[in-house]
Amino acid sequence: MPADPSARGAGETPLRRAADTPRGTAASPKSGGARTRAVEVRRSSRRRRTVSAYREGDRTVVLIPARMSEAEEQRWVTVMLDKLAAQESKRMLGDGDLAERAGRLSGQFLGGRAHPASVRWVTNQNTRWGSCTPAEGSIRLSHRLQGMPEYVIDYVLLHELAHLLVPGHGPEFWQLLESYPRTERARGYLEGVVAADRLPHLPAARRE
Repeated sequence: MPADPSARGAGETPLRRAADTPRGTAASPKSGGARTRAVEVRRSSRRRRTVSAYREGDRTVVLIPARMSEAEEQRWVTVMLDKLAAQESKRMLGDGDLAERAGRLSGQFLGGRAHPASVRWVTNQNTRWGSCTPAEGSIRLSHRLQGMPEYVIDYVLLHELAHLLVPGHGPEFWQLLESYPRTERARGYLEGVVAADRLPHLPAARRE
């Protein structure tokens, strides 16, 4: 599963200035068992190419450039909420966890037909989120996925499991992934990570 390098950058201290324009708040979607938080988007004319987010009590504040369109705003709010959720997740999955999840995902979405011989993290995949060698039954996930929301990891893992059944990316392959309810959201998250890497000096979301 190819990808550009993931987003990275130094943290930024978000400050509310006179140029920051607060927008209406909305309840953020629940992620896992997390409670719902209100989200406030603040547009700033002083921001040009940076997006940041932080917790402020029971509220999540997302700071974006004033020039962003409504569609870009919605996309970046989703990306930054996921980044915060990933940062706040303390649990890191090990190779054993991946193998267990692979078995569960295969049974739930692929009728138990995908049987990987090995599933493990690797540190030498900087342009792919995951890879699969059907002849060996081996699946490898990039370590850059560690810390991302679990539904994203599950999507990449399921993507590689599907390759054990269908090598290419034709219609038959994508039909295998249709039953996974978070396919589009996971793909959007990964695309957002790639897009974030292309923005100079994009700070990571930070906890307040």
